[in-house]
Amino acid sequence: MTLPFAIPALTTDRLRLREPRETDLAAMNAFTHSPRHAFLGGPQEMWETYRGLLAGIGQWALRGFGFWSVDTKAGVFVGRVGVICPHAWPEPELAWHLYDGHEGQGFAVEAARAVRAHWATQGKGALMSLIHPDNARSIATAIRLGATFEGVDVTLGKGLRIFRHPGVNT
Repeated sequence: MTLPFAIPALTTDRLRLREPRETDLAAMNAFTHSPRHAFLGGPQEMWETYRGLLAGIGQWALRGFGFWSVDTKAGVFVGRVGVICPHAWPEPELAWHLYDGHEGQGFAVEAARAVRAHWATQGKGALMSLIHPDNARSIATAIRLGATFEGVDVTLGKGLRIFRHPGVNT
């Protein structure tokens, strides 16, 4: 699959952030059936996961930003990290989804730092993350990234916690 627009590749010491691909679908769908996806709506049918893949690509086409697929340098697909801003969101959000077996290794923090640095080169402001109040692992990731609790936002009828990320290149 070749997209008709460029998505910049980012690299870190251990990771490569690349464009989403249709071959990511099986791992994405497995994630939707993991306990951690409960914070994102629970299990999905494959067609819903496919729609999510397309929506992620659509964010890139419409807004110039979106989710990157995250691979280790060895080529193992470990999750997705990026900036999203769906229609109902109050502002762009730095978000991460780490797949089973890949959490607890610092991949989300490493990838999110690369995304924030890229965001800063685009002249954009500080980002926020919307996190379900019961998602302790995601809250811990936001805090490790230096984000601070700012308040509560009722997005899509849910009381999500807003964590504000520090600005440029942090």
